Amino acid sequence: MDTKTRNRGFASMASEKQREIARKGGRAAHEKGKAHEFTSEEARQAGRKGGERVSVDRNHMAEIGRRGGRSSASRRRSDSGASGNGSNGANGGTNAGAAKIDEASSDES
Repeated sequence: MDTKTRNRGFASMASEKQREIARKGGRAAHEKGKAHEFTSEEARQAGRKGGERVSVDRNHMAEIGRRGGRSSASRRRSDSGASGNGSNGANGGTNAGAAKIDEASSDES
């Protein structure tokens, strides 16, 4: 017996259609005054509560710290390597200024 349940329901709809229906529901709730709008204090409390939940998992927090440290270190390495010799001169450690001077002197000849 083949049921057609896979072609039914919200989850089987195209994402655009889902968004359209959800948008209508949100508007209706606001018009009726039934939609909850967070105050800044409520939002602050909800964020704090979520942060407390996440931070309980020490392994998760350690992994986040490791990723941040690697990202920061690799960014520092790529920044210092960009100038060639590690100095940040006026022209970024390149000889672009010297090339312009050479071009100008050859044009005058």
